[in-house]
Amino acid sequence: MIFDINKSIFRRILFSSMFTVLLGLCVVGLLISFLTKDYIVTSKEDELLRKAKRVNLAVQNITVLDEGIKDLLIFFDQSYETRIWIFDLQGKIVATSAKDEVYIGKSVDNSVVAKVSKGENAVMNIQFEGMKESMLSVIVPWGKDNKVFGGIILQAPVTGINETITNLRETILWGTLFGLLLSAVIASYLSWTISQPLQKIDRVAAKIGMGDYSQRIHIQSKDEIGDLAATINHMVEKLEIVDLEKKKQEQIRQDFLANVSHELRTPLTAMQGFLEALQDGLIDEGAKPRYYGIIYNETLHMNRLVDDIMDLIKLENNEITLSRSAVDIAAVVTQAAFKFEPEATEKNTSISIHTEEDLAKALADSGRLEQICNNLIKNAIKFTENGRITIQAFNEEPYIHLVFSDTGIGISADDQEMIWERFFKVDRGRSKKNQGTGLGLAIVRELVELHEGKIEVQSEIGKGTTFDVWIPNVESSQK
Repeated sequence: MIFDINKSIFRRILFSSMFTVLLGLCVVGLLISFLTKDYIVTSKEDELLRKAKRVNLAVQNITVLDEGIKDLLIFFDQSYETRIWIFDLQGKIVATSAKDEVYIGKSVDNSVVAKVSKGENAVMNIQFEGMKESMLSVIVPWGKDNKVFGGIILQAPVTGINETITNLRETILWGTLFGLLLSAVIASYLSWTISQPLQKIDRVAAKIGMGDYSQRIHIQSKDEIGDLAATINHMVEKLEIVDLEKKKQEQIRQDFLANVSHELRTPLTAMQGFLEALQDGLIDEGAKPRYYGIIYNETLHMNRLVDDIMDLIKLENNEITLSRSAVDIAAVVTQAAFKFEPEATEKNTSISIHTEEDLAKALADSGRLEQICNNLIKNAIKFTENGRITIQAFNEEPYIHLVFSDTGIGISADDQEMIWERFFKVDRGRSKKNQGTGLGLAIVRELVELHEGKIEVQSEIGKGTTFDVWIPNVESSQK
């Protein structure tokens, strides 16, 4: 395909340039040759007329042509390099500048005699009998004032003029051939400068068509081809971003399905095993309440998982609308901490709350803000044993700054970027002891961003974790 394109481009440029050069030079050459011939002939005629008049001035008072006149004509012949004839009113040649007088006694045409008799000049090509070449001839009256004795003819051979025109046409022909050769060279160069970038574009386009979006077209020219290459590169960049986004979404979808399947399979398998044991009568009556309790807890875990999944899907699809109002954030934090106090006590962990005295009201959805606090406190309890959890709230215009700190196991630097991903769990080795859906922090981040706030994490292995949350205050919305 590339070869055909290049061949077509070369052929078009070559034929168009050669046709233009050939047509232009031919037209110009013909015009120049004709115009030059006319100019040369006209100039020669004018020159011969001036010379003929000078000869007439020398013989205008002489009516008898003797040897002295002949010598004078020979002098003019040698000076002007022209043949000179003099004829009378009967048209007979009575004197010539030639050494042989073979033309003396011969007659010129009656029309020439008639013009001369009227005192008019004449220009014509005359070829007398016995002359091998035609001559450019000018005829002026011989005489003075109204006295006309005959006519004077000055002749110059036409062959010199024709040779000049022939040489000029040959020069134009060689110029045309050189122009055609030069046009072929230029066409080759132009086609190469066009085809090389097109080859690059074609090769890259073929790879892009096969899904390789890492390819780029490197063309330095600033012309239309360079603009085309830049446009294609820009398009490929967008396609690459779209492709990466599609792959990312597909990977997220696959991971989501795999994680949901894994999270549901574990409790369902446990419930199935316990129910089969109960159905087959393999469980003692005294142990049945314990097994029923496990099944009940697994059912609660699946309900929480489904609720979290639904919340996260709604958040990502912008299907949750906040009902924002002035919220006493200290009360929300206190209520959330009180709710999880029993769980913290079971793990010998204390929860303390410190809030600024003049704490501003938060511009938030009370229910969703409580959900944020619940998830962060629950997450802290999950990873903290025999430690303490500290919750702080203070003003930091235009936000209220919440700090959730614990003295738990901490999060590695590598995992800190991953904790916001769905189903990611830091304590994979402790999943049986600390059950969770792995969606809590992902939901927290979505809810914070929905409140036009921000959240950050700082953690160190073995020393604990701190989550910083900024929620806009009421005053900021009134400015």
